[in-house]
Amino acid sequence: MQGITKRSLLKDAILITAGIFSAGLGLKGFLLSSHFIDGGVTGISMLLSSILKVPLAVLIPIINLPFILMGYRQIGLAFAIKSTFAITGLSICLAFIHFPDVTPDLLLTSVFGGFFIGAGIGLAMRGGAVLDGTEVAALLVSRRNSTVRVGDVILGMNILIFATAAYFLGVDIALYSMLTYFTASKTVDYLIHGIEEYTAVWIVSDHHEAIRAMITDKLHKGVTVLNSEKGFGKRGLQNQETKVLYSVVTRLEVSRLRDAISEIDPQAFVVQHGIDDARGGIVKERALH
Repeated sequence: MQGITKRSLLKDAILITAGIFSAGLGLKGFLLSSHFIDGGVTGISMLLSSILKVPLAVLIPIINLPFILMGYRQIGLAFAIKSTFAITGLSICLAFIHFPDVTPDLLLTSVFGGFFIGAGIGLAMRGGAVLDGTEVAALLVSRRNSTVRVGDVILGMNILIFATAAYFLGVDIALYSMLTYFTASKTVDYLIHGIEEYTAVWIVSDHHEAIRAMITDKLHKGVTVLNSEKGFGKRGLQNQETKVLYSVVTRLEVSRLRDAISEIDPQAFVVQHGIDDARGGIVKERALH
């Protein structure tokens, strides 16, 4: 058990360290020379750095400190320690490590700066830490107000940040910065959820046994069989017992599953929706998770 813990800590440390250098490259190698900013707490730090002429390496830990404390209270000590290490490491990286100014092209700067920052944030999150406290703040607000979602809070924060950037830095820089944030957020999503984002599939069919056998024997996927009862539909009111199949597959396997279901029962009722994560059972495990 102790060995597993050590391996886990080593893996987290490697991911967080890689995230620090990736974010450092995105900031110093791309964005800072063009005065672009990102969204979230990092964007606030960059905006204040441009306005107040205070080094970004000083502002990032100061502005993130309250969010680390929130994370400690809401998530736990391990998260706070890892996040402190990550944010401190990023500040040291920005202060002492030289990154070349990769390109003067504004569009390339915006896109690739966002990519490397997003990769850094995503890698750090895979290691159990954050380089940006935005998600912690949004989670806290959404927990206190059930009608507000985490995404709504993040969106509202970024609208305010980019509107302020347009006023102080200019509309062009604000628009390029929005592109930077969009690229970064998509990169984070890819690293967290991956190309194999899981999809839950519900199947209602009179041929449920044949479909169940196909899923387990042909696709080698797990399936849960739920006892159910037919309700009211185009065939009228029915009080007939039936089975509902529930399975989780990767996004790449959804099309194959639907085609196989159609071969058995073209009239089958199939509903699918994305899920954030799946563990255990017969599900392909993601690497580095």
